[in-house]
Amino acid sequence: MLVTVARAQLAEPQSRAFPASALRGTLIVTAAPDVLIDRRPARLSPGARIRDDRNMLVMSGALSGREFIVNYTREAHGLIHDVWILTPAEIALKRPGATPERNFLFGFEADAPKRDDGKTPYDQLPGLGNASAR
Repeated sequence: MLVTVARAQLAEPQSRAFPASALRGTLIVTAAPDVLIDRRPARLSPGARIRDDRNMLVMSGALSGREFIVNYTREAHGLIHDVWILTPAEIALKRPGATPERNFLFGFEADAPKRDDGKTPYDQLPGLGNASAR
């Protein structure tokens, strides 16, 4: 009887609970730990966990060159840490993806107050005036 129960549990697809911070994207493992997320270069963290559609751990090398739709999380340094390869039913559930980075502003954003992103040259910081006049 125990064997029958175990087989029944294996046959039933279990729904997985993904963290709220998980993003949706496409994953291609190029040469582990290097990957492409939505065709943009990224890197797996040391100890990254990749789970297949049956929630089994898989090694990144076994996925090389294949494309998967995944949910993923990043760790504090921006490296990909947890990856879940999705089933067709999970793909049907909508989830936000990563926001693309841009190096320009739209017209309606130009009126927004300027903010310092930490990359402003010293002589252009507000309140310092023109450093070359000193």
